[in-house]
Amino acid sequence: MAFLIFYTIVLSLYALINYYIFSRGLQAIPEGSALRPWYIWLFWILVSTYVAGRVLENIYISYASDALVWIGSFWLGAMLYFFLLVVLFDLLRLINHYIPFFPEFVRANYQQFRFYLLIGSVALTGLLLAGGHINTLYPKTTSLEIDIPKNAGNMKSLRAVMMSDIHLGTLIGNGHFEKIVEKVNVIQPEIIFLAGDILDEDLEPVIRQNIGETLRQLKAPLGVYAVMGNHEHIGGASDAYEYLTNHGIRIVRDSVVKINQSFYLVGREDRDKPRFSGKERLPLEVLMEGIDQDFPVIMMDHQPFYLEKAADLGVDLMLSGHTHHGQLWPINFITRAIYTISYGYGKIGNMHAYVSNGVGTWGPPVRVGNRPEIVELKIRFGKGAELAESN
Repeated sequence: MAFLIFYTIVLSLYALINYYIFSRGLQAIPEGSALRPWYIWLFWILVSTYVAGRVLENIYISYASDALVWIGSFWLGAMLYFFLLVVLFDLLRLINHYIPFFPEFVRANYQQFRFYLLIGSVALTGLLLAGGHINTLYPKTTSLEIDIPKNAGNMKSLRAVMMSDIHLGTLIGNGHFEKIVEKVNVIQPEIIFLAGDILDEDLEPVIRQNIGETLRQLKAPLGVYAVMGNHEHIGGASDAYEYLTNHGIRIVRDSVVKINQSFYLVGREDRDKPRFSGKERLPLEVLMEGIDQDFPVIMMDHQPFYLEKAADLGVDLMLSGHTHHGQLWPINFITRAIYTISYGYGKIGNMHAYVSNGVGTWGPPVRVGNRPEIVELKIRFGKGAELAESN
């Protein structure tokens, strides 16, 4: 029932937004123009592709379902920018109604001007989507130095790679992921942290492309560790867990692992677990009970909530993702309002925190306003870290 209500609301909003865009676009095309029937058919076909692709994907995965998902995913990005442009133009029209400021040539040729606005909007949106898609194909490497003034056994430092929100599936396929794995292995990390949403809901496209064998190619002597994100739960947590663990990923699910007798890794279940399983995740206080806090404590929690609580309980470094930093400008302003840290490094009390904007994409295979990233962590422990902090 919760899913039914959720999807009813989402699809209703989707339909209303698209109808708003459609009606404004249709008004811009002159009556009697041969373009009007083409516009009507093309618009509603594009609107239906994403939903049709996802439904077909659940029945039978094929090149047809792939094509529909790809086209529909780009339409999601186009819909955002068309909506923003239409709202902007309507606001200008409203202001002009009360305080006329449109120049004479616009008032004299208003229908023609609206048609040119339509053409310009389509061209601008197309350029944004094309540039944003190219941007997704070239993730950057973000390097970060972290000082934790606790002794870590015989380890004085740790070179790690952290990634989040890969969203492996139809859109982030094996070919693109192979290039990401190559960039990670060039860093030669001692350990790899995957902070959730490794999979993009449906497991079938991952199985079909045999992406698991590419996951095995991630190389780190201390291992590849991950936590579950909300998308693993959406697609089925047990199936996701089985597939990932069978392909070399060590999933830490509401538990604690001591690595190399040097530091603790705390892995939290995703915050949305209760919505999909009906079971609560363990309180952080319970997870922290058996930890010797003389050792460094690193925690992965997919969604960057409750940072202050983690800091109060003695976590030294918290790694998260989930936000995508909005992925498409200007949604980043919304994520900044929601999260203490929407993207990047921050310090809460004595705890270091890093929220990655992700190396993949969800929905539109497009990023506007930020680049996907692989995070290289250079962590110093003990006296070396103390000296670095004091300097």
